[in-house]
Amino acid sequence: MGPDFFHSLRRQGAAIALCLAATSVIAEPQHGIAMYGDPALPPDFVSLPYANPDAPKGGRLVTGETGSFDSLNPHILKGSPPWQLRYLGYESLMGRSWDEPFTLYGLLAESIEVGPNREWAEFTLRPEAAFSDGSPVTVEDVMWSYETLGTQGHPRYLGSWKQVASMEQTGPRSLRFTFNEENRELALIIGMRPILKKAQWDGKDFGESGLDIIPIATSPYVIDDFEAGRFVSLRRNPDYWGKDLPFMAGQANLDEIRMEFYGDGSVMFEAFKAGQLNMTREFNVEKWETQYDFPAITSGDVVKSVVAHQRPSGITGYVMNTRRDIFADWRVRDAMLHAFNFEYVNETMTGSQQPRISSYFSNSVLAMDHGPAEGRVREFLEPFEDELLPGALEGYTLPEGDGSERNRRNIARAMDLLAEAGWTVQDGKMKNADGTPLTFEILLQQSGGEAQAIIDIFARALERLGITPQITVVDSAQYNERTNAYDFDMTYMRRGLSLSPGNEQRLYWGSAEADAPGGRNLMGMKSAAADAMIDRLLTSESREDFLAASKALDRVLTTGRYVIPIYQWNISRIAHAKELKFPETIPMYGDWIGWNPDVWWYEEN
Repeated sequence: MGPDFFHSLRRQGAAIALCLAATSVIAEPQHGIAMYGDPALPPDFVSLPYANPDAPKGGRLVTGETGSFDSLNPHILKGSPPWQLRYLGYESLMGRSWDEPFTLYGLLAESIEVGPNREWAEFTLRPEAAFSDGSPVTVEDVMWSYETLGTQGHPRYLGSWKQVASMEQTGPRSLRFTFNEENRELALIIGMRPILKKAQWDGKDFGESGLDIIPIATSPYVIDDFEAGRFVSLRRNPDYWGKDLPFMAGQANLDEIRMEFYGDGSVMFEAFKAGQLNMTREFNVEKWETQYDFPAITSGDVVKSVVAHQRPSGITGYVMNTRRDIFADWRVRDAMLHAFNFEYVNETMTGSQQPRISSYFSNSVLAMDHGPAEGRVREFLEPFEDELLPGALEGYTLPEGDGSERNRRNIARAMDLLAEAGWTVQDGKMKNADGTPLTFEILLQQSGGEAQAIIDIFARALERLGITPQITVVDSAQYNERTNAYDFDMTYMRRGLSLSPGNEQRLYWGSAEADAPGGRNLMGMKSAAADAMIDRLLTSESREDFLAASKALDRVLTTGRYVIPIYQWNISRIAHAKELKFPETIPMYGDWIGWNPDVWWYEEN
């Protein structure tokens, strides 16, 4: 062996040492993780910027829900649990800051460490982390939770679990997840799964819903009392393990959070007026302006608060099930969009005070431009030009009516579109060449209130086309059962979207989820273009590519004509007892304050 060999060996060793040094710089424990860049808060932060660390503890918040519940397990497909339990009853390894697009800070975990390309993520548990019964949170509990949720849990957990190549314990309080695909968001997503107590489920069927198991979790709140279908009361745990964490400073201030359930919205509103509830969120702007003048408001005992936000509008409206032949044809879906008289609906329901959702990411920097696709957006979409629907590349805006009830121009355009799809008016009824009438079912949940009132207006417009839809109203249990099985033609849908869209987009619109029972892809869309844009969202390494992928996905979704959008809620309208307070500093996701009472407190003058 000559000197060249040893010289080469020394060079290789130096190169390996440099790589290891670089890796050690990148892969070291951190207090938080951001989707792009670094977390905004330093390791020694004292509280989240929108929380009030001086907020007093005590008091109660009582809010209302329409419908019912028959389960206390929010992590499985079966049953109808109160939706708040998923957020208030459990904690995860990392907690989210709502003042950043997508950033997590350590909660049950004291640190996160990731590989150079985020191909793995390692978490180290806090030694003080404990369940509400005082038992410590162990790596075994965490690993059991992930595997159980990923194999027996609700479909929302299954996708990310399939992207985990391995899960292993790496120390007394640490575990590592190694991923099987390139996806920058997985390190964050995997840190947000609820952690359950393994021993509580020994000998029990996790997939069975019911009210017989009161969950033991780590959150500040525990279920104190409930009555099936009537109410659930959550009490603050005085021995909560994380009460001194900086992340929790100014959070979990209320002694009790109680959800009361009512048969319909009007009864719930009367209960609020009578003082049985002390907080409600109002979605109807006209009602907000005209009906919130009862004595408690005029005396100042109840306060009206308006909170703005900077997140995307998301999509709210009536989704058409493309698994059904009638809505498999995009021209029929387009005809529905033209027949839906938004301007008249908006005037009738809100006095024209509510802006319309113009695309899935409207009200944000992620939204599509309505003119022709340009630059990176066009570059991303052009390979799929043959499958894209009209408007995706050329430019698209939703049909706009003249504001009159008859909406003549749009009804005429709907007629033309239906004719192109093989449907014409025969003897006053819209029929195909075989004489089969065009009809479909609109499935609504009982106590739909506004959603049903809007559909009644829509049904009158459809009658002008010779179409008589069947409107079916069912209770919440039947509604969940039918929508989980995609047993509907059209139904009401709401999908909230964030400023950092990622893995959840596969659940909402991905082809792989279209046939999965209980999935979120209600329209049943299967689009190679949408799948590709979601992949780009998840793998973008620059802000420019991320924005272009978002705008391109928005074009595919909006021009797919899957949903008839209604108005957006770009502010939250909250009415509450004067003793209930929230911080003056409003986070980027300001509407989160209206959904989640984490940073509220109760203070008597």
